[in-house]
Amino acid sequence: MNKHLKISVIQFDIGWENKDINLENISRLVNKNSETNETDIYIIPETFTTGFTMNSEAFAETTDGKTIKTIKKLSKKYDCAFFGSFICKDHKSIYNRGFFITPYSEDYYDKKHLFSIGSETDHFRAGSSQKIISYKGWNIMLQICYDLRFPVWCRNQNNEYDILLFAANWPKSRQSAWDILLRARAIENCCFVAAANRVGEDNNKNIYQGGSAIIDMKGTLLSHSDSGKEEILNHTISLDDLNKFRRKFPVWEDADNFELLNNDD
Repeated sequence: MNKHLKISVIQFDIGWENKDINLENISRLVNKNSETNETDIYIIPETFTTGFTMNSEAFAETTDGKTIKTIKKLSKKYDCAFFGSFICKDHKSIYNRGFFITPYSEDYYDKKHLFSIGSETDHFRAGSSQKIISYKGWNIMLQICYDLRFPVWCRNQNNEYDILLFAANWPKSRQSAWDILLRARAIENCCFVAAANRVGEDNNKNIYQGGSAIIDMKGTLLSHSDSGKEEILNHTISLDDLNKFRRKFPVWEDADNFELLNNDD
């Protein structure tokens, strides 16, 4: 068990529908950061190899494709985990699929809340299951972008997880909502939150400011960037600090119990 976890959040300008450039950029940024910072987890933006394109059929790949193979190589080389998402084809369906890759394991989460306003529902299939994984003694929940607006989906019942991760393509026009909701999720779930958002401008003329952040269980910003520029945030979080706060302020004991129903049922 690691009582301290080193988190690195990468925000960068995603090349539109250009897997090779984006994979090269992630490799470059990780290599540069590793020169001065060791880390346990890298958090990278949603659909980081393509941008938030709806051209899903053309850019979908399997978990045996180039994206995951590259991430696995980086994970082994730097002995750390990676979380982000990519366009994944699984049998006949296409998902906005989150991955949590370590040197010795791989886990996946399919985005539950698809952004219908941007036609994501027309080009992707929604996931139906939450995903909490264990890594170095920490329990971690995986979420993607629009999931942030739906607190029931990521509700932390009985402290079943310690960290909530978000990979996103969240535009500058709704930046204030991003900033507020990230802190709200940390406070209401009594957990750490780490979130990676992209910067730059995509081919749909959406501008991205970043706002990537690492936040503690009180909603305090431990590290944050809204520079609109490429940047890597590095911060170490403490499991002892989290557990101490949960004992001192056990708000979770008064929370409502509920059961999530699968919409496919």
